[in-house]
Amino acid sequence: MFTDADLKRLIVPLFLEQLLTILVGLADTFIISFVGESAVSGVSLVNSFNTIFIYLFTALSSGGAVIISQYIGSRREQEAGEAASQLLMISTVFSLVITALILPLGRPILRLMFGRVEEDVMDACIVYLRISAYSYPALAVYNAGAALCRSIGKTSTTMYIAVISNLINVVGNGIGVFILHGGVAGVAYPSLIARIFSAAAVTVFCFRTKNGVYYRREWIGKWNGGLLKRILGIAVPNGLEQGIFQFVKVALSSIVALFGTCQIAANGIAQSIWSLAALVCVTMGPVFITVIGQCMGAGDVGQAEHYFRKLLRITLGISVLWNGAIFAVTPVLMSFFDVAQETRQLTVWLVLIHNIFNCIAFPFADPLGKGLRAAGDVKFTMVVSIASTVGGRLVFSVLFGVIFGMGVIGIAFAMCLDWCIRAVVFLLRFRAGKWKQYQLI
Repeated sequence: MFTDADLKRLIVPLFLEQLLTILVGLADTFIISFVGESAVSGVSLVNSFNTIFIYLFTALSSGGAVIISQYIGSRREQEAGEAASQLLMISTVFSLVITALILPLGRPILRLMFGRVEEDVMDACIVYLRISAYSYPALAVYNAGAALCRSIGKTSTTMYIAVISNLINVVGNGIGVFILHGGVAGVAYPSLIARIFSAAAVTVFCFRTKNGVYYRREWIGKWNGGLLKRILGIAVPNGLEQGIFQFVKVALSSIVALFGTCQIAANGIAQSIWSLAALVCVTMGPVFITVIGQCMGAGDVGQAEHYFRKLLRITLGISVLWNGAIFAVTPVLMSFFDVAQETRQLTVWLVLIHNIFNCIAFPFADPLGKGLRAAGDVKFTMVVSIASTVGGRLVFSVLFGVIFGMGVIGIAFAMCLDWCIRAVVFLLRFRAGKWKQYQLI
C-alpha cells in the first residue's frame, strides 16, 4: 500500500517539522538563559505543567487521526472528512474549557505544586503560565488540522507552516528579550503569536475541497454522537494515559524543585536537548498511525504486519545515528548557555543517559505502541503505559532521586526504566498478534 517513495514523503517533511518545533524550544531556553537561571527554572517548570494539556490535545487529535486513516484505507472519504470536522469541533470546545479553568486557577496551582521554589522562580512561573494559557485553543486547533494533513499524506504542508511559525517565534524571542527586555514575557508572547498563526494556516488548508478529505462547516457545527464515540474511544484512553504520564512528570518536577536551582536548570536544559534527541521516535509515531491505520482500514492485516516490521527497522536505524550525533554536539551546545559550569556538566550526563535508552528502548515503547493503537489495541496499551509510568517512573524516581540521593540523575534512570518495561511488553504483544483481532470502523 505504501511504496518507499510514499514513506519518504511522509517521514521527511514530518521529521523537518518536528525538528523546527523542537529547535524553537531550544531557542526559548537558550535566549531565556540570558535573563538568568531563575527565568530558565521558571520556564522549565511551567513547560512541564503545560505539557499536560499539550499531550491531552495531541491524544485527542491522535484518536481522530486513527479513525480518519482507517476511513481513508477503506476508501470512505466522506466519512473521513466528517470525522476530521468533528475532531476540529471537539478539540476547540475542549481547549476553551481548559483555558477558562487555568486562567483563574493557574496561580494557586503553581503555588501548590512548586511553592518551595525561590520567589523569583515562582514569579517567572506565573508570568509564563498566564500567557501560555491563551495559546491552548490555538494548539488544539492546529493539532486537529495536522492530524488530517498527516492522515492524507500532506506532511509537507505542516512542515511549511512550521517554518514560518518558528521564524515568527525565534525573531520574536530575540526582540522580546534583547530589544524590549521583556524577560519571561519576551519569550512567551512570540510563542502565542506563532501558535495562532499555525492554527489559522492549517485550518484554511483543511477547508480545501481538492484535498479529497476536508473540513465542512455543516459537519463542524453538527454533533455526531456515533462518530465522536469512535474518536473518543481511542482518544480518551490515550488521553488518560498521557494525562497520568504528564501528572507524574509534574510531580517529578516538584521533586526536582527540591534539589536546588543548579539541578533545576540542568534538568530544564537537558529536557530541551532530550526533545531534540527523541525527534526520530516523535516523527515516526504519526507515521505508524497513518500507515497501520490505513492498512487496517483496508482490512489487510498482512500488509499491516509487514509495515510494522519495516517501520520499526527504519526507526531503530535512524534513532541510533541521530542520538549519537546529538550527544556528540551537546558539549558544544552547552558552551553557548550562560549557566554555571556545574550545571553544564550535569546536563551532559543527563543527555548521555537519555540518549542511550532513547535509541534502544524508546522505539518499542512509543512508536510501536502508537501502531498498536492505530490497529485498535487501545485499552491494553493504555493499562501497560499507566502501570509502567506510575510503577516504574514515579516510584523509582523517588527511590533513586530522593532516597538514594542521586538527584536528577536518579530521575533520568527511572525514566529509562519506564521505557524498558513498555518496550518489552509491547514487543511481546505485537508478536502474539492479539492486535489483529480489533475493528474500529
